[in-house]
Amino acid sequence: MVDDDAIRCDACPVLCYIKPGRAGACDRYANDNGELIRIDPHVVLDRAVSRGDSVVPFLERKEWDGNIVSSPDTFVTAIGAGTTYPDYKPAPFIISSSVQGVDMVTVVTEGIFSYCGVKLKIDTDRYLGPETNLVRAQGEPVGHVTTSEYGSQMLSLGGVRHLTGGSRREGTVTCETLLNLCDRKPVELTIDEGAAVVVQAGQPPVVDGVREERMRVGCGSATIGMFAKQWHGKVDEVVVVDDHITGVLSEHQAGKLLGIPETGIEMKGRRSTPGRYFRVAEPGTAWGGTNIEDPLSILKEFDPKIAWPKLRLLMVSTTGEHYAYFELDDSLRPVEKELPVTLTESVARIKENCEPALSTVMFMAGAGGSLRAGVTENPVRLTHSVRDALTRVTCGGAPVYVWPGGGITFMVDVTRMPDRAFGYVPTPALVAPIEFTLKLEDYAALGGYMDHVRPLASILGGEDRRHLSSNPKNPWPLSDAKSPRSAK
Repeated sequence: MVDDDAIRCDACPVLCYIKPGRAGACDRYANDNGELIRIDPHVVLDRAVSRGDSVVPFLERKEWDGNIVSSPDTFVTAIGAGTTYPDYKPAPFIISSSVQGVDMVTVVTEGIFSYCGVKLKIDTDRYLGPETNLVRAQGEPVGHVTTSEYGSQMLSLGGVRHLTGGSRREGTVTCETLLNLCDRKPVELTIDEGAAVVVQAGQPPVVDGVREERMRVGCGSATIGMFAKQWHGKVDEVVVVDDHITGVLSEHQAGKLLGIPETGIEMKGRRSTPGRYFRVAEPGTAWGGTNIEDPLSILKEFDPKIAWPKLRLLMVSTTGEHYAYFELDDSLRPVEKELPVTLTESVARIKENCEPALSTVMFMAGAGGSLRAGVTENPVRLTHSVRDALTRVTCGGAPVYVWPGGGITFMVDVTRMPDRAFGYVPTPALVAPIEFTLKLEDYAALGGYMDHVRPLASILGGEDRRHLSSNPKNPWPLSDAKSPRSAK
């Protein structure tokens, strides 16, 4: 039984009935004395004045002077703008502006994305878990481990199968996890047969309770190449321990070119090319992302025909976090000694060249579906316009990468977006801002809603909006907008 004073919200497929003074399931829309209102303020970016994140009502700004275009120093984002659901409606805001004498239009809408997820880049040498293994939040599967990259472990979370293809709780937890990550909140994840990790966009990851400080300088072979000259004459042999490619100085081409003689060292693992070894140990969270605590465990006995007593051996990890210095005794067995002063600088140099470890959250979504109908009555024309670089896509004013191929599949760094840019609906799906900027004449050509185009100044009266300074790291969304092909 629906109360007579409840109103129905049609901003998403849930179609909540909302009583007066109450909000819908998404906490984004409410019933204000019988009127459906958007709770969060609409966000506008300012270019000229840096005001941090202060909130400035529109009514405090100069009244509209009647010009049909607005200043290019203001950009209307889709944050707080509302949706086009059920998608045949024109976008909530289709705003005209003038850039260097060229009439432009920006079409903004909050997209409801069932086809979305995040790509997590976690800067760590520590082993998080086997590729393809499930990643869980609150015990529910929300993604999987994907291929690792240089100095980073990669996770792929979300996607339509986790949001809609599993149990109701799996979908709910997946949506909550994605929203928290995109809102730059810390999230705890566990990996089957692997580690527990806490990730937060722009912050160091915490792996099994240990806060990461730095990512690797390079693989073991690359580390040899970078620092071979600094070790020349100060040590006879260097082994850089690495889960992927362990480097050995005397065998490496860098050592050969420096004239470093053979040492008779014998390594476990599979020899690839001179001075480069694979699988010297199993993956783990100890030395160089391996499971070893004793670096000598990856060495066989030294060749007595080549090695000599007092041979100096440095073993170090790719981050400089682990290191040990040995000298061979008369039986050619390594005996650990205190690290000589002459080598401390090189170990410190490895640490210095390791960049700070961070967690990077890239929101990824497909906008090739029905939301395009809020931009044009012929949606495929918008796709073609984006593909042909006639239309620039932004997300909360932040630059995006649009994948080649069909549809509009984009990816954005959430740290370059304003705070509270994301929402959700309990279908479940994420709500994210998306803006399309193009020439007014191109908008007309692709069948845009020309009768809904209005200048920014025309929406000043009667509403407050949140004014934020544009992120200085981002290109201004309207810069060179008259020629989006030149956008980087």
